[in-house]
Amino acid sequence: MVGDVRLTLCMSFDHFIDSMFERDDFAQIIFDLTEAEAIDSTTLGLMAKISILADQRKQLRPVIISTAAGINRLLDSMGFSEIFDIVKESPESFECDTCLEAEELDEHQARQKVLEAHRILMDLNEENRETFRDLVKTLEDV
Repeated sequence: MVGDVRLTLCMSFDHFIDSMFERDDFAQIIFDLTEAEAIDSTTLGLMAKISILADQRKQLRPVIISTAAGINRLLDSMGFSEIFDIVKESPESFECDTCLEAEELDEHQARQKVLEAHRILMDLNEENRETFRDLVKTLEDV
């Protein structure tokens, strides 16, 4: 993930998740966040979705590579050390074989993805439940 990773990639990311688990031809999942400047909570929720599905379907624990102190604090605060192996140094070599392009999404789709992602985050721990309770309630009421 590169730059400021936001909601705009959520549909592409979600479609990638679906196709990845449909193919079932993977043995490892690695998130390289070394070039990420920021990651929004919707993206974090979809990352958590991948980790949960990987554990349920393949007994895999995904890896996050992150060298930025701020992003590492965010990952810790979300409880990601419970569902990911977090590596805080860059590997010697690592190549990305999949790049996602932002797909068009309408307001309803965006709201549904944001809602799904935040429900997943809320299920990780009590602190997340408190943090995202009002947002989820607001989205549910729309």
